[in-house]
Amino acid sequence: MRKLKQYSLLASAIAAVLSNQSIAQDTQSKEQKVETIVVSGTAGGRGIRKIDAGFAVTNIDAVKIDKLAPKSTADLLKAVPGIWVESSGGESGANVFVRGFPGGGDAPFLTVSLQGSPVYPAPTLSFLENSSIFRLDETISMMEALRGGPNPVVSNGQPGLTTNFQLKRGHEGTEGTFKYTTSDYGLQRLDAVLSGELSDDLYYMVGGYIKRSSGIRDAGFTSERGQQVTINITKELDNGEINLYTRQTDDTGAWYLPTPLNVDGVDAEYTQLGTLNRQATIYAGTSAQAMEIDLGEGRGWKGHVSGGSIKLELKNGWHFIDRFSLTQGDANTYGLVPAGTATTLSEVADNGVDATGYVTGKTYSADTEVQSMGRWVVLKDIESFTNDLAFSKTFGKLDSAFGIYSASTSAKDWWSLGNAAYYVLAPGGEMLDGIECNSSVEGCAWNYDINSTGDAKTLAFYTTQSYKATDTLTLDLGLRSERHQVDYSVDEDLNSTIDKVVDYSERKTSWTIGADYKLADDMGVFARVNKGYKMPYFDDFRDNYGTYQAGNRLLKEVTQAELGYKFMGDNTDFFATVFKNEVKGDTFVRRPGAPAEILTNEALGLELDYNYNHESGLSVNLNATIQDAEITDSPTNEGHDSQRQPNWQLRITPSYDFELAGMFATVYGTFSAVDDRYGNNENTVVLEGYEKLDLGLIVEPAEGVKLQLAADNLTDEQGITEGDPRNVNSPNGRYIMPRSIKFSVSYSF
Repeated sequence: MRKLKQYSLLASAIAAVLSNQSIAQDTQSKEQKVETIVVSGTAGGRGIRKIDAGFAVTNIDAVKIDKLAPKSTADLLKAVPGIWVESSGGESGANVFVRGFPGGGDAPFLTVSLQGSPVYPAPTLSFLENSSIFRLDETISMMEALRGGPNPVVSNGQPGLTTNFQLKRGHEGTEGTFKYTTSDYGLQRLDAVLSGELSDDLYYMVGGYIKRSSGIRDAGFTSERGQQVTINITKELDNGEINLYTRQTDDTGAWYLPTPLNVDGVDAEYTQLGTLNRQATIYAGTSAQAMEIDLGEGRGWKGHVSGGSIKLELKNGWHFIDRFSLTQGDANTYGLVPAGTATTLSEVADNGVDATGYVTGKTYSADTEVQSMGRWVVLKDIESFTNDLAFSKTFGKLDSAFGIYSASTSAKDWWSLGNAAYYVLAPGGEMLDGIECNSSVEGCAWNYDINSTGDAKTLAFYTTQSYKATDTLTLDLGLRSERHQVDYSVDEDLNSTIDKVVDYSERKTSWTIGADYKLADDMGVFARVNKGYKMPYFDDFRDNYGTYQAGNRLLKEVTQAELGYKFMGDNTDFFATVFKNEVKGDTFVRRPGAPAEILTNEALGLELDYNYNHESGLSVNLNATIQDAEITDSPTNEGHDSQRQPNWQLRITPSYDFELAGMFATVYGTFSAVDDRYGNNENTVVLEGYEKLDLGLIVEPAEGVKLQLAADNLTDEQGITEGDPRNVNSPNGRYIMPRSIKFSVSYSF
């Protein structure tokens, strides 16, 4: 009955928005919208009109990003149809799931690109997914998000979701924005961006931010700190352009983890981390090497993403594009990870009565709530270089492109996981003396320590061919032949003994076939099928080493079919895509060192993306996804729903522009709702659906001046995004972020 009511709510909301078309004219002309160019999914990023694209792609410009006020890069992806995002872990370490694609965490089917180049070719390593090494700021002009479509063929061959962030660029006139932001949780942030002309046909953009706060979940100290600077240089040539950029980032924040459910005082505002427990001593490896750590360092990224492109119009109608990118830096993780169920001190104290605090010496009574917490440390040094070169030419009705994509990826890891001890269950609760395992080198639970190095190389040759069969029908074909090599070694006990060695080489061919039919200048339909692969990287081999040694190639084979409708009218944009996916060879590992489960998942669904604008100032965006995702092949879980995949989700974002006392103003908001999900493949842990409301106001009291007030989770909904993947029987869960309010003032010229 509850699901029936939820589906009724979804259907009613969609019907209400889609029927609201009688009040209508767009502030942007129909011609401008139809000429919108997208570069994602095209060979070398040459570009195509969005209305002509035979695949599902979403554009979110800087104005929309401002109104959405995302708390992280992953949080912005909630505005993309077909994407389910769990951004409740902080600025880094989100879980991002693509329509119907399986995943137990991180973002295995997400590629984040900057200026058309992947920021890191491996979509997900343990404790690192692409969005963790990319920070939003005022230097971003646009994000494109491509689901499925030609993805398996172009760029790094990601079969799921590719997001491409485009930087602002300079023009002849000098422009700039300075923005100060504060919040009810003590945020102090300053953003700035400046662009203009250095000399004839040479343009610049420079910008960045600096920020400090104690976190949305107050840790009692400055747990969020960061700064970033981006430089983008463009030289226009007689027959093209050269672009160079660098993005230097040093940004870390507290790692928010699952907490006990149904315990007094533990809610969406709770964090275990605090001044009494951020400093600790752990003992790593078989030699029990003592290591002093600061858990307050959380998760973050200290490094750079740099690159550029060369675009040339050659003789005889040939086009040349080369995009390249270099990423280097440290993506470390420190955190207090729950290692079991909350209990009372009397159950674990040596004397069965009380214990004292390690820091304060305070005596805690038998009924004190306590929990075993692991002190996890992951040091990760990563580097990658990618190059994507393509030639293209039009031969009458045939558009041909030929490309070479290469990538070199490395990761050096040092881990010490486990290191569990009992802590007082309270904000900043301290470790206890008087519990035997707290004083033990082994700790109160399992330990897993590694030192590993890995290198991967990818070389792919691809081609895309588009044939204009008639004035209304276009057919396209894409092929990709890819060779993927991995060299990897692991010392699992930090005893200088190599326990696992990998020398891997695999070659696969991916393909896509599509048809686009123009019903009118502003309307069309498309159909597409594709097949691609998610190649294994370092952690895939470590987690599945026995399976790999037995001959399994650890490939995830992805087959997709799509049928879409698109319309870009005077006041309405509407895109609808029916999708069907099959993913073979998915692996799920509950925790490092545990055996893997190998699965096949299938999904059938519908995604909707609707935009309505009225000359009076009213606009509405709706995106919704309805799907049935199921495990179709598994030793124990066949027929179960895919974990963490909601059957439906909905976001409605209305906005209204008006004049207030002679000032231009905008009031806007977002209502989002999500269905129940299962937290495990066994479908025994139900994560209840929830609704969330955000609200904002923008006022422009003078030319160039803008004041913005944004309230996130206005009703303080206590939604749950995930359970405890390490122990599904423990009543732990990760809450969405509590209510927060931001205020900013900016000046643009």
